[in-house]
Amino acid sequence: MATAQVQGPRSAAENRVMPSQRGFLRSLRWIALTTLTIVALAFCSLFVTSDPLTRDQQQLVTEAIALVERSGFGREATVLRRVVFFRSTDNWWNTHVGHQNAYAATNYPFAVVTLYPAFFRFSSDATERAAILLHEVQHVLGSDERLALQRVWLDKQRLGWTAGRYSHTRVWKNTRESTIAAIPGLFQCGLDGQTDCVE
Repeated sequence: MATAQVQGPRSAAENRVMPSQRGFLRSLRWIALTTLTIVALAFCSLFVTSDPLTRDQQQLVTEAIALVERSGFGREATVLRRVVFFRSTDNWWNTHVGHQNAYAATNYPFAVVTLYPAFFRFSSDATERAAILLHEVQHVLGSDERLALQRVWLDKQRLGWTAGRYSHTRVWKNTRESTIAAIPGLFQCGLDGQTDCVE
C-alpha cells in the first residue's frame, strides 16, 4: 500500500522569492513587448513615408541581383532578394539624415534600401547597378562605409566591373574617388605609387 507524502507549508523565504520572480518575469515581458512594438512602428514608418519601386525599376534591380548571384555572391544575392525592402523615395529617416549625391541609402538594421534616381539614371548597365547593390548589401549586413567600399573595390573584377570597360562612367569615377579617400592604401601601387593595386 502506497503512502502519501505530506508536504509541510512553504518557508517564509520561499514565499518571498516566488512573487518577486513572477514580478521580474512580468517586467521582462513588458520591456520586450514595448521594445518590439517600438521597432515595428519605426519599421512601418519607413514604408509609410516612402514609395515602392515602379515595375520598370524593379525589373532593373532583379537583373542586377541576378548578376550579383552569377558572379559568385550567393549570400549577398539571397539577402538582396529575401531580406531587403527596396524603396524609390526617401523616408523620414533619410530626409532627416540627408544623402545628397548618393546612388542609394540603407537603413540599418531594418534592411530598407532606398534607390535614388541617380541609381537608375547614371548607372550605365546591370553591372554598375550590381556594384551599387553589392555595396548596399554590405551595410545591410552591418558593415560601415569604409568596409563596404573596400569589399566592392576588391571584388569588382568578379562582377566584370573593370577599369577597361567602365573607367569613363560616372559611377566608376565616384566610387573610385570615395574609395581613394577612405582607403588610400589600395591606390599606392605601380611605379608612380598611385595606381590601383586591385587592377
